[in-house]
Amino acid sequence: MNRTAHRRLLGGLAAGAAFALLLTGCQSQRDDGDPAASEPGAASDVDSTFVFGSSSDPSGLDPAFASDGETFRISRQIFEGLVGVEPGTADPAPLLAESWESTEDGLSYTFALKSGVTFHDGTPFDAEAVCANFDRWYNWTGLTATESLSYYYGSLYGGFAGDENALYESCSADDESTATINLTRPFSGFIASLSLPAFSMQSPTALEEYGADEVGGSEEAPEYSEYGEAHPTGTGPFVFESWSPGNEVVLAANPEYWGEQGQVQEIVFRVIDESTARRQALEAGDIDGYDLVAPADTAALEDAGFNVMQRDPFTVLYLGFNQTVPELQDVRVRQAIAHAIDRESLVTQVLPEGTEVASQFIPPVVNGYNEGVTDYAYDPEAARELLAEAGFADGLELTFNYPVNISRPYMPNPEQIFTALSSQLAEVGITVNPVADEWTDYLDRMRGTSDHGIHLLGWTGDYNDTDNFVGVFFNGYSNEWGFENPELFSALTEARQIPTPEEAASTYEEINEQIAQFVPGVPLAHPAPSLAFDPRVTSYPASPVNDEVFNMIELSE
Repeated sequence: MNRTAHRRLLGGLAAGAAFALLLTGCQSQRDDGDPAASEPGAASDVDSTFVFGSSSDPSGLDPAFASDGETFRISRQIFEGLVGVEPGTADPAPLLAESWESTEDGLSYTFALKSGVTFHDGTPFDAEAVCANFDRWYNWTGLTATESLSYYYGSLYGGFAGDENALYESCSADDESTATINLTRPFSGFIASLSLPAFSMQSPTALEEYGADEVGGSEEAPEYSEYGEAHPTGTGPFVFESWSPGNEVVLAANPEYWGEQGQVQEIVFRVIDESTARRQALEAGDIDGYDLVAPADTAALEDAGFNVMQRDPFTVLYLGFNQTVPELQDVRVRQAIAHAIDRESLVTQVLPEGTEVASQFIPPVVNGYNEGVTDYAYDPEAARELLAEAGFADGLELTFNYPVNISRPYMPNPEQIFTALSSQLAEVGITVNPVADEWTDYLDRMRGTSDHGIHLLGWTGDYNDTDNFVGVFFNGYSNEWGFENPELFSALTEARQIPTPEEAASTYEEINEQIAQFVPGVPLAHPAPSLAFDPRVTSYPASPVNDEVFNMIELSE
């Protein structure tokens, strides 16, 4: 796809999002506040506490050690990065860096920083703070440098100090408002990657004072530092107030915020892990809104007068294969599983309206999508034949891992998805041994151990770059996938060094075909997640990459 077409598609997404965001409604069902009498719509006229129904606890409060959506949802309120996201799109935009320029060889990026910004603890945001954050990530060792903690840094930036694959080389504070980042090799996705909450700027003072890197436990069950549990300190429009694990996280408006403060003066992220319970909480007026609305609930909520909106699909749901399991090392077994799955049926019967069937691990709007990729059509007979060729004519038993009590944008109802897929696999002679985990334990198992088999996971794109999907999944060995494929790893490493998306498109099309033939898993669908709000929420900054900061919410009385 050329850049012009790529921009046109994103423009269409933005226009659709803008239309969806004009949410209008009537008097709120909540009655928590005592609005003062002044002009309608003024901050003093509304209940300024916004209660959001979260599907799970955050994994921690330090976004550098996170990779899950609920942690990032909170992080985006507290922290900001050098680079943000253009509203309504997945494209990078200036944030704490007002502009940047790179050298022709793509090895150095110089950032002109916003002036007059301070962290919540009063520490100045300047070039020294930028370098302190980059050097922190680069110099992680031991537990902090493992997949279960520094997932994004390790996946995108190749490694840490002393690692020959490390992308980062150095940072210099040229003056108070100018910082230069030097890389060891070009990375076309570098600027876009900086919009990730994992690379937010954090107060160097607070990081040191509260021992941010003093994590304990193990890779399977990490224990976060005092900083990561009670002292997250950024430059964002909200400051941390409290966290009651299993209950709620409370944030307050930052009175010293450099930008627009907005109507919302307090945010309560209330943990309600079951989708039906979140719907009931909205109907009862206990929350103002929630994400990941169950497909069966959208029409009823709309009919009842609630504001329901749908994000454009920028996700992928997949059935992953752990190739440390001997049976899954045979490509015929992996192909058989792919042929056994009826993705059309899964989409129409289990997943939200607007979901698209997936043929590869990136959505169609992402650069490098391969229209002619090898696809494994639903064919139970072909699946049985392949299993017989692999020596399993009498059947095969596999562990099937899936999470419970959680909804993700790419996986709104994992229990139902598991049930549907298990039934389809049984039809071709594959018996599954179900292993269910709560979400945090599930992620720790996938990322920190090899103790799993076939499994449900997925991804919500963080920014519009092919590497953010296939590069994150397959750029090297990982505990989740359990395979070595030097040819694929090398192809992805070379592709991410191509200077422009236009030049990289054909290379990524070839890589997507290479992945399809290797069959590391089965891309199932591109779900379209829905949100629902109380009628008092008249505008919500929906984003295909979930870059939603609550100071932009508009409320009526």
